[in-house]
Amino acid sequence: MHYVVCRVPVAPVRAGADHRTEMISQLLFGECCIVTASEKDNWIKIQNKSDGYAGWCSRLQFEDIDAAYYQSDNEMLAAGWINEIIYKGQMMQVPLGSLVKDIAAKDTWIPANAERNADTLRAIAFKFLNTAYLWGGRSVFGIDCSGFTQSVYRFLNIQLRRDAHQQAAAGELVGFLQEARCGDLAFFDNAEGKIIHVGMLLSNHEIIHAAGKVRIDSIDNEGIVHADTGQRTQRLRIIKRFL
Repeated sequence: MHYVVCRVPVAPVRAGADHRTEMISQLLFGECCIVTASEKDNWIKIQNKSDGYAGWCSRLQFEDIDAAYYQSDNEMLAAGWINEIIYKGQMMQVPLGSLVKDIAAKDTWIPANAERNADTLRAIAFKFLNTAYLWGGRSVFGIDCSGFTQSVYRFLNIQLRRDAHQQAAAGELVGFLQEARCGDLAFFDNAEGKIIHVGMLLSNHEIIHAAGKVRIDSIDNEGIVHADTGQRTQRLRIIKRFL
């Protein structure tokens, strides 16, 4: 088995072995992967250790590691919005949520020791406020809706799947919005009934989610109401609890 670790601040994960193909996800510094295939011109197909997501990456953005390093579960996350580290004698800035267990970083977070409560979730989620929406994004430089919820929950040592419809398949069902509490995830569908959006509830009437940017909007039994325009933007389908 061939293992690698991301050694740039943010690495695009693409649908094909070409920089012009769609970016379907990202890897942050320190995230480990299995290499499942390779192509000419330094492209590798990887499977992310943390969520199993697969795609194509530039080989030049990764470093080989052994099985012991890959299998180590002692996660330590960079806790600052931007974090200065020293990698191979050079300074690098890495984003919130990067894995720095073997790299000296000033501000760190150990998910295994985190208190799993509403206050912690709210504090982590608010670090992403006003981050621009980016399809496939998973960082404070740009993030999509499911990348946002996945990133927040990772700080509590809870690994969600990558896409909204995958996340909706897990967790405990919350029957009514009125029963929801901070940290529950709300999922939204389109006219065909497909889950297309997810956000984290702050209460039974407020939600934080990535839509244009990470923002706080109102929510009712029908769905999301944009706080600035008053327009309804998403149709509520289901609520799930992960704590």
